[in-house]
Amino acid sequence: MIAIRLAVSEIRRISAGTLPKLAILAMVVIPSLYAGLYLFANEDPYGELHRVPAALVVQDRGATMTDAINGTTEKVDYGDQVADRLLSGDGGFGWVETSEGEAESGVRNGRYDAALIIGPQFSEELTSSARFEPERAGLTLITNDANNYLVTRVAETIVGDVRDTIATQVGTFAAGTFLDGLSVVHTDLTKGVDGAQELVAGSSRLTNGTVELVDGTATLARGAQEAANGSARLESGADELASGTRRIANGASTLSNGLDELKRRTGSLPADTRKLAHGAQEVADGNAKVAAVGDDAAEVAGTVVDQFRASRASLDEGLDALVEQGRMTDAERDALMALFADAEVPVDAVAAQIESAADRLDALSRGSSEVAAGTEKLAAAAPVLTQGVRRAASGGAELASGSARVDRGAQTLARGAGTLADGTEKVANGAERLATSSTALRKGSARLETGTGELRNGLQDGLRKVPDLDKTTARDTAETIGDPVAVKEDTLARAGSYGAGLAPFFLPLAAWIGAYVLFLLVRPLSSRALAANGPATRTALGGWAPPAVVGLVQVAVMFTIVRFALDIAPVYEVATAAVLVIASMSFVAILQALNAWLGEVGEFLGLVLMLVQLVTAGGTFPWETIPEPLRSLHWLLPMSYAVNGLRQTLYGGEAWIVVRDLSVLVGVFVVAIILTALAARRQKVWTPKQLQPELVI
Repeated sequence: MIAIRLAVSEIRRISAGTLPKLAILAMVVIPSLYAGLYLFANEDPYGELHRVPAALVVQDRGATMTDAINGTTEKVDYGDQVADRLLSGDGGFGWVETSEGEAESGVRNGRYDAALIIGPQFSEELTSSARFEPERAGLTLITNDANNYLVTRVAETIVGDVRDTIATQVGTFAAGTFLDGLSVVHTDLTKGVDGAQELVAGSSRLTNGTVELVDGTATLARGAQEAANGSARLESGADELASGTRRIANGASTLSNGLDELKRRTGSLPADTRKLAHGAQEVADGNAKVAAVGDDAAEVAGTVVDQFRASRASLDEGLDALVEQGRMTDAERDALMALFADAEVPVDAVAAQIESAADRLDALSRGSSEVAAGTEKLAAAAPVLTQGVRRAASGGAELASGSARVDRGAQTLARGAGTLADGTEKVANGAERLATSSTALRKGSARLETGTGELRNGLQDGLRKVPDLDKTTARDTAETIGDPVAVKEDTLARAGSYGAGLAPFFLPLAAWIGAYVLFLLVRPLSSRALAANGPATRTALGGWAPPAVVGLVQVAVMFTIVRFALDIAPVYEVATAAVLVIASMSFVAILQALNAWLGEVGEFLGLVLMLVQLVTAGGTFPWETIPEPLRSLHWLLPMSYAVNGLRQTLYGGEAWIVVRDLSVLVGVFVVAIILTALAARRQKVWTPKQLQPELVI
């Protein structure tokens, strides 16, 4: 109760008079002015970007796209598409289409905060991949940080969004073209599988044919070798034929000459043969007479021989009788008979010769008769013979001419046979090589059959792997490939606006500023309480209560303005108010302790501490991004917990985090009050330094 009386007394003291009341009113309004103005100014800066002037330069000349499937062409102009999007208000800034020179000078002198240049090859470069001449398309962004640093970052974000949109569009188109190509590949691959099946069947027939080919070429090789041997024999025979035809030609020439001579000499043959016929008849007649005489002589000679033999027999009987009578001896008889026998031989010989001569004369008579008949026939045929000789002479001439031609043909045949022999030898060698090659061909065709089977199987596997998409699926797939990632926002706690996003930072900061300015008017410890030598804790609480009450009013005014004037509605309003109140109470306690212990220096340190917390609290960028040693101070300073707790209550975060942060702030409050109490106990003893401080602010 005494602490409350001290607080009431101190409030009355600082509010006595009009100016003090105005000063308190100003102190109450200062946090609201700071937080309210800043949050109002940054309520929705991104929604007002259309007020930021930016230059747009479109130099794109467009490009012609050729459909790789059907060959049709299409004119595309991505530069105009980008320009239409930006100029229609979808580009953030207030874009103004102008020239490149105007854009650069405008960014330089601040008329434009940024400029985007779409080059003349923009569409050509975007479509270069379709021609397999890939070249990355470029957008030139001109910025000037001297105009505004954040505008540069925003411009980069906008251009990045434009780039992503164009990339999505081009990627979707390219994916569609790719999928259309896959459809064609699927169709052609189906045809390829059918063709491969036919190829397998054909290679199988080829393999079977090569087996027959091997047999055929082996037969051919044997036949060619036999043909070579035969042609060699033919060559030899042709040579012999040529030699024979040469002899025939020579003989035919000689025959022709002889026939000519025969024709010449047989010209008188009919007359001569007629004479010969008369003479032969006369000879035949004379020979017939001579033959008759010879027959008579032969008959006489036969008679003589018979008589001689009969005489011998009579002689032999007579001599035997004489021997028996003894008038003759056996030796005489034998000698006589020997003489008679010797005489018998010539008689027989003469008789035989006469008989033979008679026979020859008969034969001569018959022959001469035949000769006479023949000569008669010859005489009759001589004219025909002469005519035949003439014809023979003519034929001999023709034979000579023909045989000469035959000779020339035989010579040609001999030469041709030689050429044929050489050729058939080559054919035989070639047939042998063909037989060897056909064996290799058979092996190759077997490998071909295996390979075509593998090709067919591979094509079938490939066909199963190539998708066969309908138009709807292909379109959806192309859109997914062109824009594969869709960000699904599942925000656990949403600020709602840029200003609301900054509120957790600027509200505690405004509370600290409000607490700080209070101690420009309020003493941290009551001099009356110190002089009364009351309890230190009561003195500390009595000195804390007046600025704490004003701080509570500050927070109430600030919360009301933020909630209703700026329309930043906390999810948990009571919890938000509680965090602000406890944070203000803690900040007042901290600044009281600093002022109580260090006086004007403590007041200065309160300002320094505010600046440090402005950096370490993580109110704008994540506190993890700040460098050391400031990053280590984040969890050591109270404003970090106030900022974090307000984020949970404003946006609907975790309750346990709020409890933790409030617990830390309450702990800070208790520690600060204890430190202030210790300072109060210390200040009960007056020192010369207290009576005359070294520094007065």
